[in-house]
Amino acid sequence: MLSILIPTYNYNTLLLVKTLQQQAIKSKISFEIVVLDDASSDRQSSTENKKINTLEHCTYIESEKNLGRTATRNILANKAKFNWLLFLDADVIPLNQDFIERYVKELNNKHDVISGGIVYETQRPTQNQLLRWVYGKTRESKSAKARNKKPYNIISANLLIAKELFLRANNFETNHYGLDIYFSYKIRELKAKVLHIENPTIHLGLESTTIFIEKSLRAIQTTYTLEKDNKIDISSRALQIKYKQLNSTGATKLFIFMCNGFESIFLKNLKSRHPSIFLFDLYKLCFYCKLKKNA
Repeated sequence: MLSILIPTYNYNTLLLVKTLQQQAIKSKISFEIVVLDDASSDRQSSTENKKINTLEHCTYIESEKNLGRTATRNILANKAKFNWLLFLDADVIPLNQDFIERYVKELNNKHDVISGGIVYETQRPTQNQLLRWVYGKTRESKSAKARNKKPYNIISANLLIAKELFLRANNFETNHYGLDIYFSYKIRELKAKVLHIENPTIHLGLESTTIFIEKSLRAIQTTYTLEKDNKIDISSRALQIKYKQLNSTGATKLFIFMCNGFESIFLKNLKSRHPSIFLFDLYKLCFYCKLKKNA
């Protein structure tokens, strides 16, 4: 009935797998849990993950070379025994003790994609991780009601999807960061029926502010590349819409000039104890404007 698939890299997924296995057994469904390690360099986490193979209905596999998240998910999907795939990121844990049962109840509701959502811990992390935490709580942690207003804005860290649909939507080979936007775009193109429910996982793996900023800029570069290659439209994400509005006023060059002058102030704030998501938005928009200007 259900294949639970977890790509991992340098992360100990043993607790996550044990939690999911216990819930799946309790729900009395046919299931498997498969973890695919994308050639981790951290041997300690790999050693712990190998214990997964001792658990009933659970398998841990190591890739010989680093393939990236997209290719790893495709391998997992093709290996899956069942027609429903539950994809989870390695650095999450279910919020609810009936996490699996909540998804099982939705399997016959005529939807192709079911998203449970994501939340963040209430306790503030260290200053070095604050930007990621604030951003997650502000932009990613939303109720099912709010998410259903824009159903194709999909976060794939906690996602139940029909196997056939996933293989059709995730059939791109590129290995870039920030491909959720492309995956969501293809789900929309295929006219899949998407439902968002209240069944979140807690996102545990917070990057440092420096790494999160770097990843965010890489994701914008991916958006720009997809747009340039005509793989997504020019209004697929809020960043593109804001650029169109700014560009229509003829103020893009002035905006870039002003942002360049304030860049050090932006970065100082983003690394502070009170990071501003508004300033982060300006910082990212400026980066995108530069990409468009230099095209």
